[in-house]
Amino acid sequence: MRQRLGSQMDFSIPQGEPALLPPSSVSWRIFKNPVALFVGGVTAVLLELAEPRVRDAIWQHSTFRSHALRRLQRTGLAALVTVYGPQTKAKAMIEGVVRMHGRVSGRTSEGEPYHATDPELLDWVQATAEFGFMEAYHVYVHRLHFFERDAMFAEARPVALLYGAVDAPTSQAELYALFDVMRQRLVASPIILEFLEIMEEVPALPGVARPLQRPFLKAAVEILPRWVRERLALGDRWTLKPWERAFVKMTAAICESIVLPSSPAVQSCRRLGLSESYLYRRR
Repeated sequence: MRQRLGSQMDFSIPQGEPALLPPSSVSWRIFKNPVALFVGGVTAVLLELAEPRVRDAIWQHSTFRSHALRRLQRTGLAALVTVYGPQTKAKAMIEGVVRMHGRVSGRTSEGEPYHATDPELLDWVQATAEFGFMEAYHVYVHRLHFFERDAMFAEARPVALLYGAVDAPTSQAELYALFDVMRQRLVASPIILEFLEIMEEVPALPGVARPLQRPFLKAAVEILPRWVRERLALGDRWTLKPWERAFVKMTAAICESIVLPSSPAVQSCRRLGLSESYLYRRR
């Protein structure tokens, strides 16, 4: 998966140009792991689809149904460019996303108006992304200390502002407060189940890793807050069996130790004159 994403852009150039986030950031450490990236991304989308305005802004204006793999690759690449890409390319990409959001508006299936530039919705999307990636890494890769979780929120603040998320959480406490505010807005929908069904079938992983796809999806559901999972009616079918949980963790551990020269994280280290193993050293 890292090779697929890395091949779409050369993160090793231009030599010396910094990213939006520094190599010492928590985000650089988390995003190097493709298991955390995949699982956390699915968790984030589930939380986004639980909010009706975000749900229909995505589903009514997206090619996900017809071109799921292309959309997944584009979204994954955007996340990697945001974290690792040279600033000029990252800012240009974000400006393009903001322009696209400006064209997305409509009404939900319940008749509620929405616009993709609504700061409340942008704050929710930013928060769900940070929660998903951070929680996936914490549960399946390495436990994160409370101060590391707060650091990730704080370091993402300038990037969130570029996307228009002016009041996105800047700490774990603010994330919990936002979850309390959004609690009554999150609802079950057939679209959520449709998304998971598409994700079961789309060839998101290379052939040799395809048997992992369903356990990865279960892993994404499992790290949702319990009350969210209950509200979305994601029951036993999406519960990891003990051997599946062990398999996900083992795969994540392997990915945490293998240095692939083609991965965006390693390419970005080379761009900044750092050792290819910089992000893989024990801390």
